[in-house]
Amino acid sequence: MKIKSMVAIATTAIVSVSLTSCGDAGGEGEGGGEIAIITVDPANPYWAAEVNRAEELAEELGYEYSVGAHENDPDEQTRLMETAINNDVDGILLDPAGADESIAIVEQAVDADIPVSLVNAEISETGLAEAQFISDNAQGASAGAEIWAEAMGYEGTYVELLGEPSDNNAQVRSEGYASVLSQYPDMEKVGEEIANWDRQEGQTAMEQLLSRNPDIDGVISGNDEMALGAINALEEAGRLDEVEVLGFDGSNDAAEAVADGKLVASVLQPIDDATTQSLEVLDEVIRTGESPVEEEKVALDCTLITEENAENLQDFVLED
Repeated sequence: MKIKSMVAIATTAIVSVSLTSCGDAGGEGEGGGEIAIITVDPANPYWAAEVNRAEELAEELGYEYSVGAHENDPDEQTRLMETAINNDVDGILLDPAGADESIAIVEQAVDADIPVSLVNAEISETGLAEAQFISDNAQGASAGAEIWAEAMGYEGTYVELLGEPSDNNAQVRSEGYASVLSQYPDMEKVGEEIANWDRQEGQTAMEQLLSRNPDIDGVISGNDEMALGAINALEEAGRLDEVEVLGFDGSNDAAEAVADGKLVASVLQPIDDATTQSLEVLDEVIRTGESPVEEEKVALDCTLITEENAENLQDFVLED
C-alpha cells in the first residue's frame, strides 16, 4: 500500500491511499475506481471503527480511497464533499453532519452523477442517497433504558448526558430513553447537559451536574464516551458505587467498564455491519449502475452489552 498524499487542515486529516485495483478503474461491471470516505471524528473509537472497516473493505474491493472528517460541522462537510466532487470520485461513503444540513450537499453530488451511500446517520429526505444504513437507535435506547431502570430499582433521581445537537441520533436516543422511563413514576430526571459525544466534555458536564444534584442515583448517556467521562467524575467524587450508569455504542472501553461493574450496560451499535453493507451498495452502484436494495433506509438492531457478554465484544463486533 502506498500513501499518495496527506493533507492536514485544522483538526481534519485527509489521507489518500493507492491500492491495487481488481481491474481497470471506472468501467461498468468492473471493480476499482476511487471513493471518498467522509466520517465524523476518527478520534472517537466508534468512528475509528467505521473508518477502519471502510478502509479494509475498500481495499478488498480494489478502490483507491480518501478519508476526511467533518466533526459534525456542516461547513467542513461541504468542503470535503465538494473536494470529492471536484476530484470526480466514483462514489462517496458519508456519515452525515446533520439530517437536514446534509441534504443540499448530497444532492450536489448526485447532480454530478456521483452516487452517495450513507452510514450511521440518516438524512431527512429520501431519493438522493443510494442507501442509508443506520442503527435502530429507538430500539437500542428502549432496550438500554429498560435494563438500566431495572438496575435503578425503578426509582430514584437521574441525569442525562446528550450528544451533538445537530446529530439526529442524539434526539432519537433521548426520546427512546424517555419513552421507557416515563412509564416509571418513581424515576425523576433532575438535570441534563450536552456533552457532544466527548469523554472530557462528559466528565465536565457530570461534574457540573453533580454540583447541582449531589445525591443522584443514576446517569443515562447518549454514548459510551460521555458515559466514561461521567464515570471519571463519579469516581473522583467518591460516588460511583452508588450511581448506575448506562452507555451507548459498544466500545472496547465500555465493555471493560461493564465487566468491571462500572457501567450497567452499553448498547452495541452494529457499525461494522452498517459500514459493510453501505459500502457494498456503493460498490454495486459503481459497477452496475443499479442499487441492490429495495428500501433506501435500513435500520439494524442494536444489542445490549452486559456482564454476561462483555468479554465477547471486541472492536464493535460481538463474537458468539
